[in-house]
Amino acid sequence: IYLDIVCGKSAQQILENSIINGTKDENLQVSSVITNPSTGAVVALTGGMDYSKSQYNRALYSKRQVGSTMKTFLYYGALENNLTMSSTFTSEATTFNLSNNKTYTPTNYGDKYANKAITMAAAVAFSDNIYAIKTNLFLGVDKMISVARIAGITNDLNEVPSLALGTSELNVLDYANGYNTFASGGYRNDLYFIEKVEDQNGNILYEHKKESKLVLNPNYVYILNEMLTSTTNKVFKDYTTPTGLMVAGKLSRKYAMKSGTTNTDSVVVGYNKDLMMMIWMGYDNNEDIPITTSTNVKNIWADTMEAILKDKESNWYETPENVIALSLDAISGEPTTDQDKSTLFYY
Repeated sequence: IYLDIVCGKSAQQILENSIINGTKDENLQVSSVITNPSTGAVVALTGGMDYSKSQYNRALYSKRQVGSTMKTFLYYGALENNLTMSSTFTSEATTFNLSNNKTYTPTNYGDKYANKAITMAAAVAFSDNIYAIKTNLFLGVDKMISVARIAGITNDLNEVPSLALGTSELNVLDYANGYNTFASGGYRNDLYFIEKVEDQNGNILYEHKKESKLVLNPNYVYILNEMLTSTTNKVFKDYTTPTGLMVAGKLSRKYAMKSGTTNTDSVVVGYNKDLMMMIWMGYDNNEDIPITTSTNVKNIWADTMEAILKDKESNWYETPENVIALSLDAISGEPTTDQDKSTLFYY
């Protein structure tokens, strides 16, 4: 297994220590994977909490709901179809009329709604479910599935409106393959474990050959990655707070980050140009998880990323030449002179 050695400690050791320190319930299971976005190398992986109790590797074999982390694929598709960071939909309690006389009534976490139009960037920051479903129905569910397939996800995806809320069950390693494509700037570098195999005489028996293919538009990927920083940006505080704001004080550099929580699963994915980490936590028997689980997972993610990158220079993506930025009101997307409420929107 390829392990990135950092300051005398491997990424694997750092990840395991963070999980042990951040998990208080011995019955909760954790699966996680850390990759080098530019190559697809897996630098660390965990498949459970205690190998002596269970040898089942959840990162390799289990499939669980990924919650709102699935919205990233939706919003890339939206950007590709002429929506922008400042495009608005109204966030309010909504019942959607579907085909065959069916209805669908999703809710926001805690039943909190803006009851006004909000930007896509704000919807990402708050993980607003109403905005996501409206976007999914506006584009057509097949668009999000197409993006996921191109990015590298091979698991089955249900072509239903709720797919935007992560209702399909996915495998962590397969799912990370798709996210690694965003972290790499749009290049698909399929994940791998073995870098090289030599015999006792130093003869190379096998060596991984990098096959990097540009599959997503770098301009839209850059805009998406900038938009995913909204989850830890305090300027988005409004009718609720950004989903990652609780760990923002731990972060010494810029990250794209998205979390997802269902009744039974908690997932966090975050990355920059150097490192991508995905982590899942839940019970094997699909019991409801404690309300504190989401906070624990975010802390484990933040602690791990910061420890691995501690002595490395901050590294973010270069702005493409044909992408411009405008300072606008974070929630409404309208021009404003109030610096406490404005942020950069990229086009």
